Amino acid sequence: MSSNLLEGLNAEQKAAVTLPRQSALILAGAGSGKTRVLTTRMAWLIQNGQVGPQGLLAVTFTNKAAREMLARLSALLPINTRGMWVGTFHGLCNRLLRAHAREAQLPSLFQILDVQDQLSAVKRVIRALNYDEERYVPRQVQQFINSHKEEGRRPAAIEAFDAHSRALRDLYVAYEAQCQKEGVVDFAELLLRSVELLQGNELIRDHYRERFPFVLVDEFQDTNRLQYLWLRLLAGPRTSVFAVGDDDQSIYAFRGAEVANMREFERDYGITQVIRLEQNYRSFGNILDAANALIRHNSGRMGKNLWTEAGPGEPIRVYEAGSDGDESRFVVEEVRALQGEGIPLSQMALLYRSNAQSRVLEHALFSAGIGYRVYGGLRFFERMEVKHALAYLRLAANPDDDGAFLRVVNFPPRGIGARSMEVLQGQADSARVSLYQAARLAPLSGKAGTGLNAFLLCIETLRSAAEAVPLNELMSVVLDESGLLRHYRQERDGADRVENLEELVAAAAAFDHESDDSDLAAFLSHASLEAGDHEAAPGSDALQLMTVHAAKGLEFQVVFVCGLEEGLFPHENALSEADGLEEERRLMYVAMTRARQRLYLTRAESRMLHGQVRYGLRSRFIDEIPETLCRWLSAQAFQASRLDFQPSPSRPAAALDFTSASARPPFFMGQSVTHAKFGSGVVLKCEGNGSDARVQVNFRDAGVKWLALAFARLTPADF
Repeated sequence: MSSNLLEGLNAEQKAAVTLPRQSALILAGAGSGKTRVLTTRMAWLIQNGQVGPQGLLAVTFTNKAAREMLARLSALLPINTRGMWVGTFHGLCNRLLRAHAREAQLPSLFQILDVQDQLSAVKRVIRALNYDEERYVPRQVQQFINSHKEEGRRPAAIEAFDAHSRALRDLYVAYEAQCQKEGVVDFAELLLRSVELLQGNELIRDHYRERFPFVLVDEFQDTNRLQYLWLRLLAGPRTSVFAVGDDDQSIYAFRGAEVANMREFERDYGITQVIRLEQNYRSFGNILDAANALIRHNSGRMGKNLWTEAGPGEPIRVYEAGSDGDESRFVVEEVRALQGEGIPLSQMALLYRSNAQSRVLEHALFSAGIGYRVYGGLRFFERMEVKHALAYLRLAANPDDDGAFLRVVNFPPRGIGARSMEVLQGQADSARVSLYQAARLAPLSGKAGTGLNAFLLCIETLRSAAEAVPLNELMSVVLDESGLLRHYRQERDGADRVENLEELVAAAAAFDHESDDSDLAAFLSHASLEAGDHEAAPGSDALQLMTVHAAKGLEFQVVFVCGLEEGLFPHENALSEADGLEEERRLMYVAMTRARQRLYLTRAESRMLHGQVRYGLRSRFIDEIPETLCRWLSAQAFQASRLDFQPSPSRPAAALDFTSASARPPFFMGQSVTHAKFGSGVVLKCEGNGSDARVQVNFRDAGVKWLALAFARLTPADF
């Protein structure tokens, strides 16, 4: 039976599965079959009588991974997996505390606070201590508490150097007292309380060390300091710890993950041999060679080199577009061609470094009628911060929009509570007017009144701006006057939301440039349409869009990695952080190794960011890949070089006029032209060709403007 378990394993996998009773570090590369190794190791230990199912403890990072592990184990052995200690850190800590609630000084039926419940509890503490929520923002206080818990610090261990930090520490003290009184724990408390239980109770600690002689850990590179301490407390001198991870895929430093834990594990457990799983069962050789070449630029690696028996496969396609719009159009055309080759949309993924990048891609896919799904997130115009900003914009267009009013009257927080809103709603109902009109006719008193007056002043400022400035400038005014940018910049995890808001400025600028009717009402209609229910239905074939972080653990036949420009990927924020560039390179490594058959790397020479055109340099990550592994596609040569491209009903040959390599601008200096939006004008300059062609025109009413001919509605006056 043992031979059946080991059948099909390569030499390194077999060596890992059949290790004697000792602690071991398994360096498992992308696509190397680590889940199979973990579950087969568990089955092998049970089958060979070294341990019973109840003597194994296995830690995963997601409930999905835990369920998959148990399902595979059941398929390998005819055993009952019910009751086995297989789960996430939080799940296993919850189980431990339930069994020893009294020793942990918790009620037997303690409840767990989710993120929103915890935030509500923090708000109650702030109010109970009469602190100003604008100075001590509840979400920031929540982050302060959680970050210290994840570092293993109670309030007494926190050094406070000024009044603000002392106040935060006092709030932490009060929050702990409130949770203890109510018999509740948050997620961070589950782990910290478990660590304290094991540290402070030798009998319990020894009991679990005897009970679990074998401990297995998945995704070891993603453990933080407290999780590693928890593992060390559970694993005694005679415990065999089987740690599986990949230092090249450590991409969660922002969550507290410590890739250094792998080196510490080697020292702490006297690991003399690291088993490397380097044979890849996912990707073709060119993709792996490119990924290996890239990651070798990182220092301090434990070292491995992925390889495959599948052959080299296709070269990596590198496309450099003139603009982000060109980049998205290229992606759309390639997706259509790949569909024509029989590749399902669900087997294609568009990866990007920042959530905000999805907006341009979504717009191109929506316009082309290609079904897509944003994996692990929301479509651009459905994101909370974007909807907040659009609500302010709606109020600038129509202050009597009660839905928009309710959404943002107290966001960012202005001290206008639910009770005050009930009073205002009653006044509006009695007078049969909108909430805005009711607030003007009978303003509230006290703190709520002050906040409401500030909100009304904000609306009036936005209404005035709407009459005086262009759409993209109005969007910038909205973000500043509303306080949304300031609010999210103060949040520890608010960087993505700030980028989405700044991308909204770019969306307004692009709409103003592309649309014949670019007034405020038209843009709001456009946003509503793109936010509408056009995402692919569940179960239907759909292109997958996601950030690189969300893509970890997934694989696709075809992968596009978009936005490969310096400052975007690698991200500019990371370049100023210790180990920031190396983590960005690990992110790129993860992105590349998601692809099985074909990998595209794309970048744009110019990109609309924060409402302004930014000219970006090619990402260093492209340059770190050997040219011999790449097939370069330029913006000019793309259509000519695509061997499998044929004009189709979705893209007739006539549409290639301005985008083919040989096409020259059909205009000349001094020519009279007409534009659907800007009216009549005279051509001053002509530049470029193909998709890069553009002209400078002096319009009689709109002044001098540069227009890209790939999408400008420009015709000769005598056309």
